[in-house]
Amino acid sequence: MTAEAVIQEMMTPSLPDWVFPPPEGFVAEDLDHIPDLPAHTELIDGSLVFVSPQRDFHSSIMFVLQKGLLQCVPPGHRVRREMSIRLGPRQRPEPDMMVLGPDVTVSRDTTYFSPEDVLLVVEVVSPDSEERDRKRKPQLYAEACIPHFWRIESTEDSTVVYVYELDPATRGYALSGIHHDRLKLTVPFDVDLDLSEIDQL
Repeated sequence: MTAEAVIQEMMTPSLPDWVFPPPEGFVAEDLDHIPDLPAHTELIDGSLVFVSPQRDFHSSIMFVLQKGLLQCVPPGHRVRREMSIRLGPRQRPEPDMMVLGPDVTVSRDTTYFSPEDVLLVVEVVSPDSEERDRKRKPQLYAEACIPHFWRIESTEDSTVVYVYELDPATRGYALSGIHHDRLKLTVPFDVDLDLSEIDQL
């Protein structure tokens, strides 16, 4: 090898293995074993999806939502933030928030949950995730029979929550309500959240 080739090799940054996916794509278990994978990486249709920097709205509404849900979930239910769900061999999305049912076994080493563990999934839409949060991820959650899905979006002057319930006949979500700044529900449990609280944070 010539001196120029050695210098060129030394100057070329080495790329992590996950930059080059296997021919069949990644599988759900890979997320637990790939070294140096960026935090909160999801697996959608066998491809890795990386998180962009968060906007203040995303961070603030997550704080308000988590605090509110912890106060209103029924006994035995658990609230989890930014943990993944293994929906299938090539599907391991990470919802922004979820509520687990009362019979779920959780350990400190848990890295993902199964869809039958999950009562509710919540996605907070960001500019880079609109397509996934509005279309692909709800489709995956519904096909996995997760009963409830909320999608939260920011408009110029309010916070909007789109509330969906699973139609078991079609295994698709049906819109059951659109809520501006205040979320008041009786299903899947009693909820009364003042989402405009983010303006005081």
